[in-house]
Amino acid sequence: MKSQLTTFVSEQRDPAGTLVIVFLRGGADGLNMIVPHGDDHYYKARPGLGIRKPELTDLDGFFGLNSHLRPLHSWWQSGDLALVHCAGSEDESRSHFEAQDFMEHGGLAAGGWLGRFLRVRPDAGQSPLTAVAIGPTLPECLRGAPSCAAIQSLDEFGLGPHVPPGFLQSLAKLYGTAPRELGPAGRNALAALDRIQSLTGTKYAPAHGATYAADTFAAGLTQVARLIKGRVGLQAATLDLGGWDSHITQSVIMDPPMQRLAKGLHAFATDLGPEELARTQIVVMTEFGRRVAENSAAGTDHGRGGVMFLLGGGIRGGKIHVEWPDLATQLAGPGDLPVLNNYRDFLAPILAKQAPGTDLAKVFPGHELRPLSLFAGAP
Repeated sequence: MKSQLTTFVSEQRDPAGTLVIVFLRGGADGLNMIVPHGDDHYYKARPGLGIRKPELTDLDGFFGLNSHLRPLHSWWQSGDLALVHCAGSEDESRSHFEAQDFMEHGGLAAGGWLGRFLRVRPDAGQSPLTAVAIGPTLPECLRGAPSCAAIQSLDEFGLGPHVPPGFLQSLAKLYGTAPRELGPAGRNALAALDRIQSLTGTKYAPAHGATYAADTFAAGLTQVARLIKGRVGLQAATLDLGGWDSHITQSVIMDPPMQRLAKGLHAFATDLGPEELARTQIVVMTEFGRRVAENSAAGTDHGRGGVMFLLGGGIRGGKIHVEWPDLATQLAGPGDLPVLNNYRDFLAPILAKQAPGTDLAKVFPGHELRPLSLFAGAP
C-alpha cells in the first residue's frame, strides 16, 4: 500500500514537540488532590473528608500531595511537574456538560481550541496523524482540526483480516482522483492506516523500565507513547479519564481514578525518557472543582476552582501557581474555591512553547490573555 500512498502523503518532519491533553471528566476535587494542609479552615470545612498532614506527601510546607498521587512526586522533585490551583473558567453553570463544552471550545467561539491551535500554528501539520484522540470519538476541543483520527488501539486500527487482494490499492487510486472533501479525507485515512501498520509489526516494549498498569487509561497512554516515538508527525493527543463526580463517599469515588492517573502518567513519562519528555508537554485539566465544604453524604458538590497539572520538559516545575484565597471568606460567601487562574492563561504559554509565533488571539478569541509563568526563563 505504501507505494500507492506516497503520491499524496510525503514524509512528515517531526514536530517541535507533542501536546498531550488529559481531561478529568466529572469535576475533580482539587482540594482532595493538592491539599492545603497549612490552612485550618480547610479542616473546619471538611471535618470528615479533610486529609491530615501525616497522610500526605508534603510539597512546600503548605500544600501536600494526596497519597494516591504519590507516583508523581518524583517528577515534582525533578522540576518536571508544575501544579496550578484555583484554576477553571468563567462558566458558572456548575453543569458538567455546559462547563466542558465552554472549556473545550475555548469560550463561546465555534470549533475547539485545540483544533484552532493546530490550524493556525505556523507549522500546521499535514500528517494524517497530526492529532489523535484516544477513544471512540473526537472530543469537542479537536473540532476543526486540519487532520486527526480517533483511535482506541493501534493494533486494532485497520480494515480487518478479510480484505480482498488489491482492495487498498484500488481505494488509494479512487481517493487520488476524488473531488473536494472526499479525496483528502480518504487519503488521510489510508495514510493513517499505513503509518500505524508500520508501528504494529512487533509487540511494543516500554523503555527505561516503565511498567503500564492494566487499565484503559494506561493503555491509551501506551498508544500515545508509540506514536511519539514512532515519529509520525504527532502534534497533539487527547485522552479522557472519567469517574471524578464525587457527590457521595468521596474516597470510594476518587481514589481509583487518582491511582490510575498517577501511575499512568508516571509510566508514560518514564517510557518517553528524558529526550522525548523534553519535547512533550502533558496537560491535566478538569471542567471545574468542588465546593470547599463537605456535604452530608461524605462527598462534595459541584464548585468552581480546581487544579490543573503540567508535566514535561523545560517547565518551571516544583511550584504551585496560585495566590491562595481566604477560605474563611469563601465559606461565609459563595462556598467555592474562586477561579483565580483562567484555564486559557494556563494553556497559552504551553501553546507558545509548542509552536512559537502562533497568534493565540485566534486560538482564544475574545479573551485577554494573561499567560502564567510556567516555563524556565519566563518572567
